[in-house]
Amino acid sequence: MIELRRIYISFLILFGKENVIKYHDTSMEVYKQEFIEFMVESNVLKFGDFTLKSGRKSPFFMNAGAYVTGAQLKRLGEYYAKAIHDTYGLEFDVLFGPAYKGIPLAVATTMAMSSLYGKDIRYCSNRKEAKDHGDTGILLGSGLKDGDRVVIIEDVTTSGKSIEETFPILKAQGDVEIKGLMVSLNRMEVGKGGKVSALDEIKELYGFETGAIVTMEEVVEYLYNRECQGKIVIDDTLKSAIDAYYEEYGIQKV
Repeated sequence: MIELRRIYISFLILFGKENVIKYHDTSMEVYKQEFIEFMVESNVLKFGDFTLKSGRKSPFFMNAGAYVTGAQLKRLGEYYAKAIHDTYGLEFDVLFGPAYKGIPLAVATTMAMSSLYGKDIRYCSNRKEAKDHGDTGILLGSGLKDGDRVVIIEDVTTSGKSIEETFPILKAQGDVEIKGLMVSLNRMEVGKGGKVSALDEIKELYGFETGAIVTMEEVVEYLYNRECQGKIVIDDTLKSAIDAYYEEYGIQKV
């Protein structure tokens, strides 16, 4: 017991009391905590009153297009790489990012897989229109061949439309195996069918696994009454608005 106390005191001195307590009082992985703060710091995850493309009125909004600097993209790729490693391991060959937002995600994460895990994988994306001159074809980056194991990477999925467009393209390239899909945030809202989430709909329809760096439930759990960037991001009022939103649009937990 004395030895454990000495170790704890050493952590307090080395990292600071606030940080040790922050990571000590939750079972959430440290990289997930850091990613949640990163989204807020980068102005990617916002809270307020927003009208979504679906017409829903939402108390939060995510815009992955706000990651614009080299430092931000480097960190983003590392968070994706850690989540992919934890979910799918390293037994895959290609990261596929659907155009257009998926292209920088695939590039940044491919680099992070190499630097963090020493895994040299290829990146691939689709073109919105097939190129008929020079390097012709529908793909950008690496080609695909029989036996390739592919992980798809996206920012967020609300309807599964991009998978609907790109899944046939991937399968048309050869006998490839889709290992799974990784998004940055699972909004945990019902999909087009109105019963399960968009990620679960994709899993049921296409037969591959889906995952996210964090879920919205984890975001709320972590940020509720916690100071971030010098202020409380989710207070009691906002928490009530989020709860009300999920009462109407959230997935039903079993």
